[in-house]
Amino acid sequence: MDSDPLTTALPASDALAGKLRRSEVQRGPSSIPGREIVQVLTEIPVGVQSGWHTHPGEEVGYIVAGTVDMMIQGQPTLNLHAGDGFLMPPRTPHNARDIGPGTGRMLSTYVVEIGQPLVTLTA
Repeated sequence: MDSDPLTTALPASDALAGKLRRSEVQRGPSSIPGREIVQVLTEIPVGVQSGWHTHPGEEVGYIVAGTVDMMIQGQPTLNLHAGDGFLMPPRTPHNARDIGPGTGRMLSTYVVEIGQPLVTLTA
């Protein structure tokens, strides 16, 4: 492979492109039939929100740098700092906002349905 996965952005058609930077680290088959595993590094500039969205499977995330408010529909907002992890159930609307002082960086691993968009924006 010629490109470095840490610097290769996801396709421009990605629903959150333009608001934040998401780079696919790796992708491969899951032992769960009909699922694949996708790992993504997300960088959110200070004050930027991801927008309310869902994923077609579980998200297991870790805050690499910064402080992020994670809003999950029907739950209290989580204030996450570097070193904190989070779990997101499938198809659960959520929104991440970097509150600074610098760019927030999250490493997320998704176990998602094959053939579905990784991200779907919600109202």
